[in-house]
Amino acid sequence: MARVTIRDVARASGRSIATVSRVLNGQGSASAQARAEVEAAAKSLGFRFNEVGRTLRSNRSRTIGVIVPTLTNPVFGEAVDGIEEVARTRNLQVLLSCVNYDPLREAEAIAMLASKQVGGLIMTVSDADNSTAVAEARALGLPFILIFNQPSVPMPAVGVDNKAAGALVGEELIAHGHTHVAFIAGHFAASDRSRQRFEGLTDTFVARGLPAPTLVEVDYRAPRHGGAVAKLLRQAPEVTALFASNDMLALSMVADLRALGLSVPADMSVVGFDGISIGAMTDPALSTVVASGGPMGRTAAARLADALEHPHAKALKDDFIRLPFQFRPGGSLAARAADKNRNVRSYP
Repeated sequence: MARVTIRDVARASGRSIATVSRVLNGQGSASAQARAEVEAAAKSLGFRFNEVGRTLRSNRSRTIGVIVPTLTNPVFGEAVDGIEEVARTRNLQVLLSCVNYDPLREAEAIAMLASKQVGGLIMTVSDADNSTAVAEARALGLPFILIFNQPSVPMPAVGVDNKAAGALVGEELIAHGHTHVAFIAGHFAASDRSRQRFEGLTDTFVARGLPAPTLVEVDYRAPRHGGAVAKLLRQAPEVTALFASNDMLALSMVADLRALGLSVPADMSVVGFDGISIGAMTDPALSTVVASGGPMGRTAAARLADALEHPHAKALKDDFIRLPFQFRPGGSLAARAADKNRNVRSYP
């Protein structure tokens, strides 16, 4: 069957080729009636743009690249859903790359996406302030915006104030009587967000004259972390609460504590970060900071789409768009018991 062309759409809609081009490219003005007639004709004919040809003609791709650490953590899936939602309405295609918290793979992903002639990038990097991927994007002249990252140097980014959110968790833990806590995170080299949350937590405890939280770094990619938890309990039996740097890690902590014969929250309280929906469905429900990925993805995609469509009038600004967050109480956080009476020798 012959390929449907823009000329066929013009003939079917009764509009000029110029009008059809403006409507289907989303550029220039057209009346509401003309737009409706052109879109109806294109749909009825099954018209599809030749994206490669259109890219070559306009010297600007209608494809954006998205780089996230993983999709096994639902918060990044929520962000991608938000990006896709906006991309559909703005006639953009999305190319996705997951880099598994590996800074080297971030730079490789930039090169791969650039070879696909993407018009811009939305990405989460390991360390925004010292990112090879950010430097690569700038060198290539690719407009980009970060999500989840909170850079201290000026660059386009959307996220929450991780340090303030970590401080909020500290206030909640102290309010429940927990004076000795631990922060469980992936390696800080793979997540500047975790480092910022730990800084906020630590500042709160130190400001109250309490011991600084114990830091435990683990491999995000490992399915279980029981060995790290057992080691923590042997070395710091006074710890009564764990703050995990994300909800998936917090849920892993709950399972690992149970495997060690401990109850949550009777023996140990656990708090997470992200507010993924599954955390509210567990028993006990997870106490966490809600900082959803969907709004980040939608906001970043809208900003990037504006910059691609109006590069001179709406260039991406080097500023951090701060989104709201909130603490969601759950059954995994309870008041500290007076005496845990733990037999630390029982932990393998």
